[in-house]
Amino acid sequence: MHAKSGRTVRDLRRENRTAVLRRLYFDGPMSRLMLGPATGLSSGSISNVVAELVAEGLVEEAGSVDSAGGRPRTLLRIAPDSGCMIGVDIGETRVRIELFDLALTELARTELPLASSGPRTGRYEVGLVTRLLRDGIAEVLRTAGVSSERLLGVGIGVPGIVERTPEDGAVVHGQTIGWDAVPLERLLREQVDLPPEVPYRIENGAKTLGQAEMWFGAGRGARSAVAVLFGSGVGACVVTDPLGPGRALEWGHLTVRVRGRRCRCGAQGCLEAYAGAEALLERWREAGGEPPAGADEETALTAMLAAAYPADGGPADAVALTVLDETAEYLGAGLADLINLFQPERILVGGWAGLQLGSRFLGSVTAYARSYALRHPGGRTEIALGTLGPEAVTVGAGLLPLVDFFAQGGRRPERAPSIPAPAWQTALRDRVTT
Repeated sequence: MHAKSGRTVRDLRRENRTAVLRRLYFDGPMSRLMLGPATGLSSGSISNVVAELVAEGLVEEAGSVDSAGGRPRTLLRIAPDSGCMIGVDIGETRVRIELFDLALTELARTELPLASSGPRTGRYEVGLVTRLLRDGIAEVLRTAGVSSERLLGVGIGVPGIVERTPEDGAVVHGQTIGWDAVPLERLLREQVDLPPEVPYRIENGAKTLGQAEMWFGAGRGARSAVAVLFGSGVGACVVTDPLGPGRALEWGHLTVRVRGRRCRCGAQGCLEAYAGAEALLERWREAGGEPPAGADEETALTAMLAAAYPADGGPADAVALTVLDETAEYLGAGLADLINLFQPERILVGGWAGLQLGSRFLGSVTAYARSYALRHPGGRTEIALGTLGPEAVTVGAGLLPLVDFFAQGGRRPERAPSIPAPAWQTALRDRVTT
Protein backbone atom coordinates (compact mmCIF):
# COMPACT_ATOMS: atom_id res chain seq x y z
CA MET A 1 0.00 0.00 0.00
CA HIS A 2 1.37 3.40 -1.02
CA ALA A 3 0.89 6.81 0.56
CA LYS A 4 0.21 9.81 -1.68
CA SER A 5 3.87 10.76 -1.66
CA GLY A 6 4.86 7.44 -3.18
CA ARG A 7 6.17 6.06 0.10
CA THR A 8 4.66 2.87 1.37
CA VAL A 9 3.01 2.48 4.75
CA ARG A 10 6.03 0.41 5.70
CA ASP A 11 8.29 3.35 4.79
CA LEU A 12 6.23 5.69 6.99
CA ARG A 13 6.35 3.29 9.93
CA ARG A 14 10.11 2.97 9.56
CA GLU A 15 10.52 6.76 9.44
CA ASN A 16 8.35 7.15 12.56
CA ARG A 17 10.43 4.57 14.42
CA THR A 18 13.61 6.29 13.28
CA ALA A 19 12.38 9.68 14.51
CA VAL A 20 11.53 8.31 17.96
CA LEU A 21 14.79 6.36 18.31
CA ARG A 22 16.95 9.30 17.31
CA ARG A 23 15.16 11.71 19.62
CA LEU A 24 15.44 9.33 22.58
CA TYR A 25 19.10 8.71 21.79
CA PHE A 26 20.12 12.36 21.67
CA ASP A 27 17.67 13.92 24.15
CA GLY A 28 16.31 11.09 26.27
CA PRO A 29 14.99 10.12 28.69
CA MET A 30 11.72 11.63 27.46
CA SER A 31 8.04 11.03 28.12
CA ARG A 32 5.54 10.13 25.41
CA LEU A 33 4.08 13.64 25.74
CA MET A 34 7.50 15.19 25.14
CA LEU A 35 8.18 12.96 22.12
CA GLY A 36 5.18 14.32 20.21
CA PRO A 37 6.38 17.91 19.61
CA ALA A 38 10.01 16.77 19.47
CA THR A 39 9.33 14.41 16.54
CA GLY A 40 6.31 16.10 14.95
CA LEU A 41 4.28 12.87 15.27
CA SER A 42 0.73 12.58 16.55
CA SER A 43 0.03 11.15 19.99
CA GLY A 44 -1.46 8.06 18.35
CA SER A 45 1.66 7.47 16.27
CA ILE A 46 3.86 7.96 19.32
CA SER A 47 1.83 5.42 21.30
CA ASN A 48 2.02 2.85 18.53
CA VAL A 49 5.73 3.29 17.87
CA VAL A 50 6.68 3.27 21.55
CA ALA A 51 4.58 0.15 22.17
CA GLU A 52 6.44 -1.63 19.35
CA LEU A 53 9.87 -0.53 20.52
CA VAL A 54 9.19 -1.49 24.13
CA ALA A 55 7.87 -4.91 23.05
CA GLU A 56 11.04 -5.46 21.02
CA GLY A 57 13.27 -4.47 23.94
CA LEU A 58 14.78 -1.45 22.18
CA VAL A 59 13.16 1.07 24.51
CA GLU A 60 12.68 0.80 28.26
CA GLU A 61 11.23 2.85 31.11
CA ALA A 62 13.62 5.14 32.94
CA GLY A 63 11.71 6.51 35.91
CA SER A 64 9.06 9.19 35.88
CA VAL A 65 8.62 12.95 36.07
CA ASP A 66 5.90 14.91 37.84
CA SER A 67 3.25 16.53 35.67
CA ALA A 68 1.21 19.64 36.36
CA GLY A 69 -1.86 18.42 38.20
CA GLY A 70 -1.84 14.89 36.76
CA ARG A 71 -0.20 11.54 37.20
CA PRO A 72 3.59 11.32 36.89
CA ARG A 73 4.69 10.74 33.33
CA THR A 74 6.83 7.72 32.54
CA LEU A 75 10.19 8.51 30.98
CA LEU A 76 11.59 6.38 28.19
CA ARG A 77 15.11 5.74 26.96
CA ILE A 78 17.02 3.52 24.54
CA ALA A 79 17.77 0.21 26.28
CA PRO A 80 21.61 0.15 26.46
CA ASP A 81 21.88 -3.64 26.42
CA SER A 82 19.55 -4.18 23.46
CA GLY A 83 22.51 -4.29 21.09
CA CYS A 84 26.19 -3.51 20.76
CA MET A 85 28.66 -2.18 18.20
CA ILE A 86 32.34 -2.66 17.53
CA GLY A 87 34.49 0.34 16.65
CA VAL A 88 37.93 -0.08 15.08
CA ASP A 89 40.68 2.48 14.54
CA ILE A 90 43.37 1.30 12.12
CA GLY A 91 45.85 3.85 13.37
CA GLU A 92 49.44 4.68 12.59
CA THR A 93 51.08 2.61 15.32
CA ARG A 94 48.31 0.27 16.49
CA VAL A 95 44.90 -1.16 15.82
CA ARG A 96 42.42 -0.19 18.55
CA ILE A 97 39.22 -2.26 18.84
CA GLU A 98 36.41 -1.43 21.28
CA LEU A 99 33.03 -2.99 22.00
CA PHE A 100 30.23 -0.61 23.04
CA ASP A 101 26.64 -0.98 24.17
CA LEU A 102 24.01 1.37 22.75
CA ALA A 103 24.79 3.98 25.43
CA LEU A 104 28.41 3.96 24.18
CA THR A 105 29.59 2.39 27.42
CA GLU A 106 32.80 0.54 26.70
CA LEU A 107 32.34 -3.19 27.33
CA ALA A 108 35.79 -4.35 26.23
CA ARG A 109 38.83 -3.12 24.34
CA THR A 110 42.13 -4.31 22.93
CA GLU A 111 45.06 -2.50 21.34
CA LEU A 112 47.33 -4.44 19.00
CA PRO A 113 50.65 -2.94 17.83
CA LEU A 114 51.46 -2.29 14.18
CA ALA A 115 55.11 -1.59 14.85
CA SER A 116 56.31 -4.12 12.29
CA SER A 117 54.44 -2.54 9.38
CA GLY A 118 53.60 1.06 10.28
CA PRO A 119 54.55 4.40 8.77
CA ARG A 120 58.29 3.96 9.32
CA THR A 121 58.32 1.24 6.63
CA GLY A 122 55.75 3.10 4.51
CA ARG A 123 53.38 0.12 4.36
CA TYR A 124 50.69 -1.63 6.40
CA GLU A 125 50.88 -5.30 5.46
CA VAL A 126 47.28 -6.16 4.57
CA GLY A 127 47.43 -9.72 5.86
CA LEU A 128 48.73 -8.55 9.25
CA VAL A 129 45.98 -5.94 9.59
CA THR A 130 43.20 -8.39 8.74
CA ARG A 131 44.63 -10.94 11.19
CA LEU A 132 44.75 -8.32 13.94
CA LEU A 133 41.13 -7.39 13.23
CA ARG A 134 40.06 -11.03 13.23
CA ASP A 135 41.79 -11.74 16.54
CA GLY A 136 40.84 -8.44 18.17
CA ILE A 137 37.13 -8.70 17.32
CA ALA A 138 37.04 -12.22 18.74
CA GLU A 139 38.89 -11.02 21.86
CA VAL A 140 36.55 -8.14 22.75
CA LEU A 141 33.46 -10.31 22.28
CA ARG A 142 34.99 -13.05 24.42
CA THR A 143 36.16 -10.62 27.13
CA ALA A 144 32.71 -9.04 27.45
CA GLY A 145 30.88 -12.37 27.19
CA VAL A 146 28.78 -10.97 24.34
CA SER A 147 27.28 -13.12 21.61
CA SER A 148 28.06 -12.00 18.07
CA GLU A 149 24.32 -12.24 17.34
CA ARG A 150 23.86 -9.06 19.40
CA LEU A 151 26.15 -7.05 17.12
CA LEU A 152 24.56 -4.26 15.13
CA GLY A 153 27.71 -4.06 13.06
CA VAL A 154 31.43 -3.35 12.91
CA GLY A 155 32.58 0.19 12.10
CA ILE A 156 36.17 0.75 10.96
CA GLY A 157 38.16 3.97 10.56
CA VAL A 158 41.00 3.69 8.04
CA PRO A 159 43.65 5.99 6.57
CA GLY A 160 42.93 6.80 2.94
CA ILE A 161 40.04 7.06 0.50
CA VAL A 162 37.13 4.61 0.72
CA GLU A 163 34.87 3.70 -2.17
CA ARG A 164 32.39 0.91 -2.84
CA THR A 165 32.52 -1.51 -5.75
CA PRO A 166 29.94 -4.09 -6.86
CA GLU A 167 32.49 -6.89 -6.52
CA ASP A 168 34.20 -6.18 -3.20
CA GLY A 169 32.15 -3.69 -1.19
CA ALA A 170 34.34 -1.17 0.66
CA VAL A 171 37.72 -0.76 -1.02
CA VAL A 172 40.52 1.31 0.55
CA HIS A 173 42.96 3.45 -1.43
CA GLY A 174 45.65 4.34 1.10
CA GLN A 175 48.54 5.74 -0.88
CA THR A 176 50.58 6.79 2.17
CA ILE A 177 50.41 3.28 3.66
CA GLY A 178 50.94 1.35 0.43
CA TRP A 179 47.31 0.21 0.00
CA ASP A 180 46.19 0.27 -3.63
CA ALA A 181 42.51 -0.71 -3.95
CA VAL A 182 42.58 -3.10 -0.98
CA PRO A 183 39.21 -4.96 -0.83
CA LEU A 184 39.05 -4.70 2.95
CA GLU A 185 35.35 -5.52 3.36
CA ARG A 186 35.61 -8.70 1.30
CA LEU A 187 38.75 -9.80 3.13
CA LEU A 188 37.09 -9.30 6.51
CA ARG A 189 33.97 -11.20 5.47
CA GLU A 190 36.20 -14.08 4.41
CA GLN A 191 38.40 -14.13 7.50
CA VAL A 192 36.47 -12.81 10.52
CA ASP A 193 34.22 -15.29 12.32
CA LEU A 194 30.98 -13.31 12.50
CA PRO A 195 27.44 -14.15 11.33
CA PRO A 196 26.96 -13.22 7.66
CA GLU A 197 24.19 -10.75 8.51
CA VAL A 198 26.53 -8.53 10.58
CA PRO A 199 27.26 -5.41 8.46
CA TYR A 200 30.65 -3.74 8.11
CA ARG A 201 30.95 0.05 7.79
CA ILE A 202 34.36 1.22 6.64
CA GLU A 203 35.14 4.94 6.44
CA ASN A 204 38.06 7.34 6.53
CA GLY A 205 39.33 7.85 10.09
CA ALA A 206 38.92 11.64 9.99
CA LYS A 207 35.29 11.09 9.08
CA THR A 208 34.67 8.83 12.09
CA LEU A 209 36.44 11.40 14.31
CA GLY A 210 34.09 14.08 13.00
CA GLN A 211 31.03 11.88 13.59
CA ALA A 212 31.99 11.33 17.23
CA GLU A 213 32.88 14.95 18.00
CA MET A 214 29.70 16.28 16.37
CA TRP A 215 27.43 13.86 18.25
CA PHE A 216 29.07 13.79 21.67
CA GLY A 217 32.11 16.05 21.75
CA ALA A 218 33.29 19.56 21.00
CA GLY A 219 31.08 19.84 17.92
CA ARG A 220 27.75 19.58 19.74
CA GLY A 221 25.55 22.55 19.00
CA ALA A 222 27.49 23.59 15.89
CA ARG A 223 25.73 23.73 12.54
CA SER A 224 28.93 23.17 10.60
CA ALA A 225 32.44 22.13 11.50
CA VAL A 226 35.69 20.72 10.21
CA ALA A 227 37.29 17.94 12.27
CA VAL A 228 41.06 17.69 11.88
CA LEU A 229 42.89 14.43 12.57
CA PHE A 230 46.52 15.22 13.47
CA GLY A 231 48.67 12.13 13.88
CA SER A 232 51.64 10.83 11.90
CA GLY A 233 49.92 12.55 8.99
CA VAL A 234 47.00 14.95 8.86
CA GLY A 235 43.48 14.60 7.51
CA ALA A 236 40.15 16.36 7.86
CA CYS A 237 36.40 15.92 7.58
CA VAL A 238 33.91 18.67 6.75
CA VAL A 239 30.47 18.40 8.38
CA THR A 240 27.54 20.51 7.18
CA ASP A 241 24.73 18.53 8.87
CA PRO A 242 25.25 17.93 12.61
CA LEU A 243 23.45 14.57 12.50
CA GLY A 244 24.49 13.53 9.02
CA PRO A 245 27.69 12.00 7.68
CA GLY A 246 30.61 14.28 6.99
CA ARG A 247 32.86 14.26 3.96
CA ALA A 248 36.47 13.18 4.32
CA LEU A 249 39.13 15.44 2.80
CA GLU A 250 42.70 14.51 1.87
CA TRP A 251 43.70 17.80 3.48
CA GLY A 252 47.22 16.62 4.25
CA HIS A 253 47.97 16.48 0.55
CA LEU A 254 47.28 20.09 -0.29
CA THR A 255 50.45 21.54 -1.79
CA VAL A 256 51.91 24.16 0.55
CA ARG A 257 55.31 24.52 -1.15
CA VAL A 258 56.05 23.91 -4.82
CA ARG A 259 58.91 21.39 -5.20
CA GLY A 260 59.07 21.16 -1.42
CA ARG A 261 59.81 18.22 0.89
CA ARG A 262 58.91 14.75 -0.32
CA CYS A 263 55.67 13.50 1.25
CA ARG A 264 54.82 9.91 2.19
CA CYS A 265 52.39 9.90 -0.75
CA GLY A 266 55.28 10.44 -3.17
CA ALA A 267 54.44 14.03 -4.12
CA GLN A 268 56.43 17.10 -3.11
CA GLY A 269 55.39 19.98 -0.88
CA CYS A 270 52.30 18.44 0.78
CA LEU A 271 51.10 19.89 4.07
CA GLU A 272 51.66 16.46 5.64
CA ALA A 273 55.35 16.62 4.70
CA TYR A 274 55.71 19.61 7.03
CA ALA A 275 52.94 19.35 9.62
CA GLY A 276 52.40 15.64 10.32
CA ALA A 277 54.03 14.27 13.48
CA GLU A 278 56.31 12.00 11.44
CA ALA A 279 57.58 14.96 9.41
CA LEU A 280 57.79 17.19 12.50
CA LEU A 281 60.11 14.72 14.24
CA GLU A 282 62.17 14.24 11.10
CA ARG A 283 62.65 18.00 10.76
CA TRP A 284 63.68 18.19 14.43
CA ARG A 285 66.27 15.49 13.80
CA GLU A 286 67.56 17.26 10.68
CA ALA A 287 67.90 20.52 12.64
CA GLY A 288 70.09 18.86 15.27
CA GLY A 289 67.49 17.57 17.73
CA GLU A 290 67.96 14.19 19.37
CA PRO A 291 64.77 12.09 19.59
CA PRO A 292 65.20 9.05 21.87
CA ALA A 293 66.84 6.22 19.97
CA GLY A 294 64.40 3.51 18.93
CA ALA A 295 61.39 5.35 20.37
CA ASP A 296 58.00 5.27 18.68
CA GLU A 297 56.49 8.53 17.43
CA GLU A 298 54.38 9.20 20.51
CA THR A 299 57.38 8.79 22.85
CA ALA A 300 59.58 10.90 20.58
CA LEU A 301 57.01 13.70 20.42
CA THR A 302 56.75 13.66 24.22
CA ALA A 303 60.52 14.08 24.40
CA MET A 304 60.42 16.96 21.94
CA LEU A 305 57.76 18.77 23.96
CA ALA A 306 59.73 18.20 27.16
CA ALA A 307 62.78 19.73 25.49
CA ALA A 308 60.83 22.74 24.22
CA TYR A 309 58.89 23.32 27.45
CA PRO A 310 60.98 22.00 30.37
CA ALA A 311 58.84 21.11 33.38
CA ASP A 312 61.57 22.26 35.80
CA GLY A 313 61.67 25.74 34.31
CA GLY A 314 65.13 25.23 32.86
CA PRO A 315 66.35 26.53 29.51
CA ALA A 316 64.24 25.51 26.54
CA ASP A 317 65.68 23.68 23.55
CA ALA A 318 65.79 26.46 20.93
CA VAL A 319 65.86 23.96 18.05
CA ALA A 320 62.73 22.18 19.26
CA LEU A 321 60.95 25.51 19.79
CA THR A 322 61.82 26.70 16.29
CA VAL A 323 60.61 23.51 14.63
CA LEU A 324 57.37 23.54 16.65
CA ASP A 325 56.72 27.17 15.68
CA GLU A 326 57.33 26.38 12.01
CA THR A 327 54.94 23.44 12.28
CA ALA A 328 52.33 25.66 13.95
CA GLU A 329 52.60 28.09 11.03
CA TYR A 330 52.16 25.35 8.44
CA LEU A 331 49.15 23.96 10.32
CA GLY A 332 47.72 27.45 10.73
CA ALA A 333 48.04 28.10 7.01
CA GLY A 334 46.36 24.76 6.34
CA LEU A 335 43.50 25.64 8.68
CA ALA A 336 43.16 29.01 6.94
CA ASP A 337 42.59 27.13 3.67
CA LEU A 338 39.78 25.16 5.35
CA ILE A 339 38.29 28.38 6.74
CA ASN A 340 38.36 30.13 3.36
CA LEU A 341 36.96 27.12 1.50
CA PHE A 342 34.20 25.99 3.89
CA GLN A 343 33.67 28.86 6.36
CA PRO A 344 32.88 26.45 9.23
CA GLU A 345 31.49 27.51 12.56
CA ARG A 346 34.16 25.44 14.35
CA ILE A 347 37.39 23.62 13.63
CA LEU A 348 38.03 20.71 16.00
CA VAL A 349 41.57 19.37 16.34
CA GLY A 350 41.94 15.73 17.37
CA GLY A 351 44.24 12.78 16.85
CA TRP A 352 46.97 11.60 19.19
CA ALA A 353 49.51 14.24 18.10
CA GLY A 354 47.00 17.09 18.17
CA LEU A 355 45.92 16.17 21.68
CA GLN A 356 49.50 15.66 22.86
CA LEU A 357 50.58 19.07 21.58
CA GLY A 358 47.52 20.42 23.34
CA SER A 359 46.24 23.87 24.12
CA ARG A 360 49.69 25.47 24.40
CA PHE A 361 50.50 24.66 20.77
CA LEU A 362 46.93 25.38 19.62
CA GLY A 363 47.25 29.05 20.53
CA SER A 364 50.07 29.54 18.01
CA VAL A 365 48.23 27.52 15.37
CA THR A 366 45.11 29.65 15.86
CA ALA A 367 47.06 32.92 15.60
CA TYR A 368 48.65 31.80 12.34
CA ALA A 369 45.30 30.57 10.98
CA ARG A 370 43.69 33.95 11.60
CA SER A 371 46.61 35.77 9.99
CA TYR A 372 46.35 33.69 6.79
CA ALA A 373 42.54 33.45 6.55
CA LEU A 374 40.19 36.07 5.19
CA ARG A 375 39.19 38.36 8.07
CA HIS A 376 35.44 37.79 7.97
CA PRO A 377 35.31 33.95 8.04
CA GLY A 378 38.51 33.78 10.08
CA GLY A 379 37.01 35.90 12.85
CA ARG A 380 33.86 33.79 12.96
CA THR A 381 35.50 30.34 13.17
CA GLU A 382 36.23 28.90 16.59
CA ILE A 383 39.30 26.63 16.74
CA ALA A 384 39.36 24.15 19.62
CA LEU A 385 40.67 20.77 20.69
CA GLY A 386 38.37 17.78 20.47
CA THR A 387 37.05 16.58 23.81
CA LEU A 388 36.72 12.83 23.27
CA GLY A 389 40.40 12.00 23.59
CA PRO A 390 42.45 9.52 21.57
CA GLU A 391 39.49 7.12 21.34
CA ALA A 392 37.42 9.53 19.22
CA VAL A 393 38.10 7.68 15.96
CA THR A 394 37.06 4.38 17.55
CA VAL A 395 33.91 5.88 19.06
CA GLY A 396 32.96 7.42 15.73
CA ALA A 397 33.56 4.11 13.97
CA GLY A 398 31.29 2.38 16.48
CA LEU A 399 28.57 4.91 15.70
CA LEU A 400 28.52 4.02 11.99
CA PRO A 401 26.49 0.80 12.41
CA LEU A 402 24.19 2.63 14.84
CA VAL A 403 23.42 5.29 12.19
CA ASP A 404 22.28 2.55 9.81
CA PHE A 405 20.36 0.73 12.54
CA PHE A 406 18.36 3.84 13.42
CA ALA A 407 17.78 4.63 9.75
CA GLN A 408 16.21 1.18 9.44
CA GLY A 409 13.86 2.00 12.29
CA GLY A 410 15.77 -0.21 14.71
CA ARG A 411 15.42 -3.37 12.64
CA ARG A 412 18.38 -5.61 12.01
CA PRO A 413 19.14 -6.84 8.51
CA GLU A 414 18.10 -10.44 7.98
CA ARG A 415 21.18 -11.13 5.90
CA ALA A 416 24.53 -9.56 5.15
CA PRO A 417 24.35 -6.44 2.98
CA SER A 418 24.81 -7.59 -0.57
CA ILE A 419 27.49 -6.12 -2.75
CA PRO A 420 26.50 -3.61 -4.02
CA ALA A 421 24.90 -2.43 -0.79
CA PRO A 422 21.11 -2.25 -0.40
CA ALA A 423 19.45 1.01 -1.36
CA TRP A 424 18.87 2.04 2.27
CA GLN A 425 22.59 1.74 3.02
CA THR A 426 23.80 3.37 -0.17
CA ALA A 427 21.49 6.33 0.42
CA LEU A 428 22.93 6.92 3.90
CA ARG A 429 26.62 6.71 3.23
CA ASP A 430 28.39 9.26 1.16
CA ARG A 431 31.12 8.17 -1.16
CA VAL A 432 34.49 9.31 0.11
CA THR A 433 36.42 10.84 -2.79
CA THR A 434 38.81 13.64 -3.44
